[in-house]
Amino acid sequence: MANRHLGRTIIMQSLYQWDFRGKDQSELERALVKNLQEFAPEFDDVPFVENTINGILKNLPVIDALITKYAPQWPLDQITIVDRNVLRIGVFELKFSPEIPARVAINESIELAKTFGGESSGKFVNGVLGAIYRDMTAKGEIKEIDKK
Repeated sequence: MANRHLGRTIIMQSLYQWDFRGKDQSELERALVKNLQEFAPEFDDVPFVENTINGILKNLPVIDALITKYAPQWPLDQITIVDRNVLRIGVFELKFSPEIPARVAINESIELAKTFGGESSGKFVNGVLGAIYRDMTAKGEIKEIDKK
């Protein structure tokens, strides 16, 4: 498993536990430490994981508002916990991580959704992130996806 993909998996698992258990900051810290030890004991890009989680928490109101805007038929609390947190990762990377190409942010989120979510999770995540991407591109906030 590629290093950053493993990192995103740890992020998703930790956010899932945090969200499931009432969004307690100390729970997220415990979950992150446990998940790194249990699933990635030799993982060497912990700063990527920590920066992503901290960035998601810092920007959570904006991220959740975007999810709500682009998935209007699904109130945030009715989106499955897996899909909600995969979307949080994808939106964070699209909106707040310019060093991560949009295509990578979207594809990685779709793969997480397919792996950990339900039967239609990949399509749902793709639809929401694709709509956000198109809108951001139209506004000049991000450049077109590199076709390489």
